Amino acid sequence: MSCGEPHETDCSEVLDHLYEFLDHEMPDSDCTKFEVHFEECSPCLEKYGLEQAVKKLVKRCCGSDEVPTDLRAKVMGRIDLIRSGQLVPDEDVTATAQE
Repeated sequence: MSCGEPHETDCSEVLDHLYEFLDHEMPDSDCTKFEVHFEECSPCLEKYGLEQAVKKLVKRCCGSDEVPTDLRAKVMGRIDLIRSGQLVPDEDVTATAQE
């Protein structure tokens, strides 16, 4: 998605790292770049608002559920593989975690 307007930080970069921003998992300098981008770009701001609302809803509805440590590790490992562009095995992460 792109609004078609030029920005110092490209819309695709903002959307690719939106969850890192939402989860406060990025350096302050990057957070500042994203905040400036949201001030300039209403489509990205709208997407941010939507994802923020979904995150709050999930936390409210599922926030007390304990996630098994091995499941979290497998999911994070798969996310790292996807981010690095490596092939991801076809196995179902949730099925192997429940065994």
